[in-house]
Amino acid sequence: LNPVPIQQLYDRWVGKFARPWTQTLTGLKALLEEDPMDQAPTHVYEIYIRTTPERLWQAVTDPDMTQQYVFGSRIASDWQVGSSYTYTNEHGKAIEGEILAIDPPRRLVQTWRAVFADIPTTTVTWLIEPLGDSCKLTIQHSGIDPANTIASQGLASAWTQIASSLKSLLETGQPLHLEG
Repeated sequence: LNPVPIQQLYDRWVGKFARPWTQTLTGLKALLEEDPMDQAPTHVYEIYIRTTPERLWQAVTDPDMTQQYVFGSRIASDWQVGSSYTYTNEHGKAIEGEILAIDPPRRLVQTWRAVFADIPTTTVTWLIEPLGDSCKLTIQHSGIDPANTIASQGLASAWTQIASSLKSLLETGQPLHLEG
């Protein structure tokens, strides 16, 4: 008995049905076996703002507006995928990165590197979701090293202040003044 033609017949007729299952199970095995501590966490900040998606998008991308709620920093970019952007304040360049994805007025994904501190490059995603007469703004900052206290604690406080001041600016016309 020659098993080769039987195996070829099996591969041709049954293999195409088994392949997606084996690929899925292999992927599941890899996911379950990876160490969750190997992945840097994603910090998520959500805030609801009474505004339109277009006005919120403008606040995220307009230098005159960012200067009011991002610690006096003005953003600059041509807002194209692959382009660079910077936040600059009175001390010079504070943040720099690259635009990874852009879908006005819904989504902006960018790399993020603090020029002022020893923090590796991470990723920030801005998501704008309209809800009635308001918007839900979600800011996801991923890839932050939890062992780096400046990054894990300082950035958490900074993003909370930025989101709160942005909300105040859009709803009242005045950003928060949080200087001690």
